[in-house]
Amino acid sequence: MIQITDKTKCCGCNACGDICPHDAITFKTDIEGFWYPEVDKNKCVECGLCEKVCPELHIAELKKNDYPKPSHTIAAINKNMRIRWDSTSGGAFSALAEGMYGQGGYVSGAIYNEDFSVRNYVSGNPEDLAKLRSSKYLQSKAEGLYKEIRTLLKNGEKVLACGTPCQMAALRSFLMKDYDNLIIVDFICRGVNSPKVYRKYLDSLERKYGGKVVYVKAKNKELGWRNLTRKVVFDNGAVYYGVSMVDDFRRGYHTNVYCRPSCYACQYKGFPRMADITIADYWGIEKVDRNLDNNIGTSMILLNSRKGEAYFELIKDRLEWEETPFESILPGNIALTKPIEAAKIDRESFFKDLDSGTFDQVTEKYFPLESGGRVSMKENLKRLLKRAYTIYRYLGFSIRAYKNFVYINFRKNTESDVRKGNVIYTMRSSVFDVHPTARIIVKAPFLYGNNPVKGLRIPTCLRMESGTTLEIHDGPLTRYGTGPYNLRYGAYIEVVNGGRLVIGQGAANVGLTIMCAKEVTIGNGVRIGRNVSIRDWNGPHVMINDHYRNHAPVHIGDHVWLCTGCTIMPGVTIGEGAVVAANATVTRDVPPRSLVGGSPAKVLKENIEWY
Repeated sequence: MIQITDKTKCCGCNACGDICPHDAITFKTDIEGFWYPEVDKNKCVECGLCEKVCPELHIAELKKNDYPKPSHTIAAINKNMRIRWDSTSGGAFSALAEGMYGQGGYVSGAIYNEDFSVRNYVSGNPEDLAKLRSSKYLQSKAEGLYKEIRTLLKNGEKVLACGTPCQMAALRSFLMKDYDNLIIVDFICRGVNSPKVYRKYLDSLERKYGGKVVYVKAKNKELGWRNLTRKVVFDNGAVYYGVSMVDDFRRGYHTNVYCRPSCYACQYKGFPRMADITIADYWGIEKVDRNLDNNIGTSMILLNSRKGEAYFELIKDRLEWEETPFESILPGNIALTKPIEAAKIDRESFFKDLDSGTFDQVTEKYFPLESGGRVSMKENLKRLLKRAYTIYRYLGFSIRAYKNFVYINFRKNTESDVRKGNVIYTMRSSVFDVHPTARIIVKAPFLYGNNPVKGLRIPTCLRMESGTTLEIHDGPLTRYGTGPYNLRYGAYIEVVNGGRLVIGQGAANVGLTIMCAKEVTIGNGVRIGRNVSIRDWNGPHVMINDHYRNHAPVHIGDHVWLCTGCTIMPGVTIGEGAVVAANATVTRDVPPRSLVGGSPAKVLKENIEWY
């Protein structure tokens, strides 16, 4: 009879419950949100099957395969761009699954429940692939999984089963023999997170955004694969993008406090792998094969058995792939060989506080975005040297660049902060005509007039009349991580007539022109091509036409792409995620996530996604 006295010895695979012929085992969830088996002694007949299938008790017998280490290490991307875009990495799982569906077989994996908890699911319908793909990053319930797969296999059906290494080890143990019609796929697992923590996190977002969560993508790629962006959509239309460590859930995840206790002593690391095929993100691919890396995800595939090799031969035409050195994957995938370390946070206190409070409260207490504690003299010196190096890196040895830097950042009506790096980095060719009463508010680093071409001296000009405002805003919605806004050389920006210009984080190529006499706002993550013109005022002209707008605010939403040579006219609002084609003239509002082109611009495509 299975008894859990040490929680590090139970991985929560649920196999013991599936094997019990008398339904004597149920699973109870503890204060941390993890489930553990409980035996009804009135039903238990002491048959010992639960102990026999427990992978934690039989790891030495289970940890074997045809090869001591993977026979092949492969970097791959799915040839179908939509599949790759929607996948956690490069779309390898989808290729493996489509191969099984194509044979009339079944695929098992993890899917979200309605409340965004996760369960293992067996599918015979290719239309289920969209919900099966993509990592969920929390523990999934596998009750019933092992029995269902065993039944299918005994009936001669083909099955591809994908799950955590401990779940797939449990499947091997449960089946008690190998099946030719079964392909087992696991993935490199850092650790499984508590469903309770995740639900509390989503609850906090629902309160903040005033709507119910209807969609979650744990590694959305609109801002790039490496930015580790979590996208959450709400029923009221609101959208949240949590980029890397700015996202509260991810920041806490990397403290390891959310993970199941058994993850700290994980026995499923290293080699030989127990699955036929192992998949993961190919971190470090940019150093191995740049042709398979454009920052929208690359898969790593390990072939661990002869069966895995044969199956890859069947599906490889769905992928662009290259064989790579095994050693190339190790630096970027430490979780392949080593368990995570126990959290330094007081785990008991954390979960007690979570139980009685909100996710926001525990975030602020245990892993705040910015520490409010005292900073040592050594740390202050490090920060100072880092800021000094950054200034040197952008300004070089040009005396004029430093004069420009001091003038624009330390004038009376400029709000900047050198200590935080919230400054305008000026170039030798930067030109300023700024009225003493004009306000400049710098809340994020801004690279003004960047010129990578040696010997080229094309000015970048900023003219501001009295009573005008320029605001440089910070924000997580950018594909550039913590780098400054990159405004290339040749720009001409004019703020007049009391106008207000607001620029979020992003980048603009050569020759940008902005005329702001009322209000122009540019969101975060906006990409601006060469020779783009944005204006909310056409000068002191009058046209006898009811539809002509001489001056009206311009608002450009987050994650917008303005392609080369396009013109944005007064009164236009461009929705989040939209793309304006090259040389288009935009005179009317652009719906979110649409592609517009022409003169005047018209909607060419809706519901687009881009990176």
